[in-house]
Amino acid sequence: MATTKKVTRVSGTDSAPEQVTRTQVIKPEDKAKAKQLRMIAGILWVLAIGAQVGAISLLFKVPINMMWIIILIAVDLVLVIIGSILWKKSNRLDPASKKDKVKFFIQSQLGMVTAIIAFLPLIVFILTSKNLDGKQKGILGGIAGAALLLAGLIGADFNPPSIEEYTEQTNRVEWLTGSNEVCWTKSGTRYHLYQGCSHINTDRTDEIFVGTVAEARELKKITELCKTCENKAIKERGLNEADYKPAATPIPEIEE
Repeated sequence: MATTKKVTRVSGTDSAPEQVTRTQVIKPEDKAKAKQLRMIAGILWVLAIGAQVGAISLLFKVPINMMWIIILIAVDLVLVIIGSILWKKSNRLDPASKKDKVKFFIQSQLGMVTAIIAFLPLIVFILTSKNLDGKQKGILGGIAGAALLLAGLIGADFNPPSIEEYTEQTNRVEWLTGSNEVCWTKSGTRYHLYQGCSHINTDRTDEIFVGTVAEARELKKITELCKTCENKAIKERGLNEADYKPAATPIPEIEE
């Protein structure tokens, strides 16, 4: 069944021979954009740590200027959060491989690690400061602790992407359809193989977007295939699940 909704093609799609396992390659422009986002995130994190150092230095100046310390904690928090958001976005453009577990963890959870670095030393200095009374320690320690918790939660990636996952997602779609083309909606949480799928042809849908698996992931953070579309493709094309070959191990790119 075709759709009567407005169809917007995001860009071109990649054709692939039927039932051929391919290796997903991150586009050079995505790698370049990810690198830029990581540089910006790094700069913001350095500035955040600088704000923390400034707040710590004020703890040694009597009388204690509570207002300025709170302002610096707020600045620290904003910088850490923005940096973490940019870092996680870069990982969705150019994810790490799960082969190296240490590198994968560090790259995926660097936002959370940075949050700890940007606030924990300050909390320690606040609680051990001889220039603060109990009430002041409670106020500043509570604010810094809340900032650490918030920044850590936002910085943590509870479902980090990997190059293996991206490879498998594209490989699956290409096996089912013969091409790297999916469709999705503004509010959808899954990408589809058929524009006429009943899950997106509803009264609530006025526009359907068409593009590659990578574009659905990048533009809408959609990483899950519609099961209805998947079953329909298998049935219509007479595919046998036993013939499906999982994606090959991604081949590392050599930078020129």
